[in-house]
Amino acid sequence: MTRDPRYDILFKPLKIGPVTTKNRFFQVPHCTGMGFIRPRMLAEMRGMKAEGGWGVVCTEYNSIHPSSEDLKHVSSSLWDDSDIRASRLMTDKVHAHGALAGAELWYGGSRSANMMTREVALDLDSLPNAVGHPFQTRAMDKSDIRDLRRWHRKAALRAKEAEFDIVYVYATHGYLLANFLDPVRNTRGDEYGGSMENRTRLIRELIEETKDAVGDRCAVAVRFAADEQAGEDGKPITGERRDMFEMMAHMPDLWDINIANYDVEMGVSRFTKEGALEPYMDFVKSVTDKPVVTVGRFTSPDTMVSQIKRGVTDLIGAARPSIADPFLPAKIEAGDVNAIRECIGCNICYSGDSISVPIRCTQNPTMGEEWRKGWHPEKMNPKGGDGRVLVVGGGPAGLEAARALGKRGYDVILAEASRQVGGRVLREASLPGMSEYIRVKNYREQQLSEMPNVEIFLESFLSAQDVHAVGADHVVIATGANWRAERFNGNEYTPVVTNSSGVDVFTPDDIMDGKLPNGPTMIYDEDGYYLGGVIAEKIRHLGHDVTYATPADAVSKWTENTSESWRVRSHLMTLGIKIVLSKSLQSFDGQTAMLACEFSGQTSEVNVENIVMVTQRRTNDTLYQALLEGADRDPGKLPFTLARIGDCDAPAIIAAAIYSGHRYARELDVPVDVDEPLRHDRTDVGETKDGEYLQNA
Repeated sequence: MTRDPRYDILFKPLKIGPVTTKNRFFQVPHCTGMGFIRPRMLAEMRGMKAEGGWGVVCTEYNSIHPSSEDLKHVSSSLWDDSDIRASRLMTDKVHAHGALAGAELWYGGSRSANMMTREVALDLDSLPNAVGHPFQTRAMDKSDIRDLRRWHRKAALRAKEAEFDIVYVYATHGYLLANFLDPVRNTRGDEYGGSMENRTRLIRELIEETKDAVGDRCAVAVRFAADEQAGEDGKPITGERRDMFEMMAHMPDLWDINIANYDVEMGVSRFTKEGALEPYMDFVKSVTDKPVVTVGRFTSPDTMVSQIKRGVTDLIGAARPSIADPFLPAKIEAGDVNAIRECIGCNICYSGDSISVPIRCTQNPTMGEEWRKGWHPEKMNPKGGDGRVLVVGGGPAGLEAARALGKRGYDVILAEASRQVGGRVLREASLPGMSEYIRVKNYREQQLSEMPNVEIFLESFLSAQDVHAVGADHVVIATGANWRAERFNGNEYTPVVTNSSGVDVFTPDDIMDGKLPNGPTMIYDEDGYYLGGVIAEKIRHLGHDVTYATPADAVSKWTENTSESWRVRSHLMTLGIKIVLSKSLQSFDGQTAMLACEFSGQTSEVNVENIVMVTQRRTNDTLYQALLEGADRDPGKLPFTLARIGDCDAPAIIAAAIYSGHRYARELDVPVDVDEPLRHDRTDVGETKDGEYLQNA
């Protein structure tokens, strides 16, 4: 295949100050949960994107000084020479594939509590910590501003020494420089406050000083919000942003444009679709002659081309699409657009930063595993034998196992009991706002259709006897899990209705099967992720009164990690759904739900006629257990290897099921040391000699 000429513009080089990018694919700075803590993992992951064709590959935010650190959130850093060496791991990997490397310099201000370094955070005034820690910043005086400028310049010089090609001045996302720009927050009475000229002074000084430090070899970029405050989606409140932008329009070599509302910029697909930032970009290109990059969760090459040709942007910025498919540019260039693993907008990638763990992805199970497991998103290890593999279950785990096994070269039989593959993603994608989750199925189904060594059999429910009759050498069970009608009280699963009452409760499986409640309904959510809110919305759309209740202190509590909790709660409130927090369901008699306060134990009643229990799941491992029973619980007596994967093994999120299926496929017929299953990226203090650690090991 060859590249479609319609997409030629995406591969046109573009000069950015003193450097030139080979194409228009620009991986903007994004967090990874790796940063300065896991530099080898970080470098290999970024290098993989360069191998996949991204013309520019940037870091996450780089702290410029110990008075700006963000743990538990893991940033990169450019504090000293050690950081230069760590950064070179990345830039060398990126440059090896002809891409440019970008470094985003960062000072957190009131968003940093500096819990690790215990340094006092600086900001334009003495401000409360913006993320709720019981600390305030010190109001910056002239000496502090001089220090900041020096720290920024030194970090820029370190970035240059580390062989970065683009160096950022980071003036958005609520960090220090954004506060200086803010006409409400910045009440300083000196030359850095008051008028727009004064409020932009520090940013202008940093641009000039950064260009002076690195501009002979590195481009200088500015990350900047095109609107002044968050408003209704798609309707910018520009304020004085255009005037501010015009004042600085020609100063940097590149503008990286985002917006004030992070819930849109990083919006999940349930609420935000591709290209959502376009309404905010209407003035940007008309004001500056410098290259512009912006994001929009772009997965369609046609949308990318349209954005460039219509003058919305010069470069296709991406974080999440580059995570879901590091080889997205290469696939477009090769004319293989059907092979793109499209981002589903679930923000599982973002959760890594939220909970301080390495980045992961629902669509791309190799994300974060490039260094520590040696996984490549497009290359599989060759098969370890000539055995035939039977995969039972065509949900996300089974589909990924079959796809990856097929790519290794195994002969694979995939048996699915229903009329369609997809399992839980097929069912969940039919719920309100969840349509893009179907991409999990579509990508794998399309890939399998091109593999002559993989056969798919639908409406094929298999018994243990049937499995033996297939005569496979390896059998993997991926039969998923079912939602429970009980709840977990902290010690055990317990019903909320008595067996003798004759009262039924609904589960998410009932709702997705089309068995729907009639009348006032309570959604009881102990799962804490997206499904409780989605089901509440579905039932509300049927015209019923809905109460959402949870023992947690927030709606869809875990979505705080995917940057959607505020949006979920406000959406449910807009729909008129009543919300009850911090109360656990004790009993239900068909007319009244009895709830107990999680703190006081005090009980209260809610009159409803139906309850949907979004609690926990039970593994559907009947077939797996039957096969073991037939071998006296000794898998060694079976004529095939036996494994279970995904929710059948341990119910979890879709990303975990995909990972489980991929891992099984990678490790089949491969010796794996279960005691040391992966490489450990951490600071190595070196070997010891006579009981003392070597200083330079």
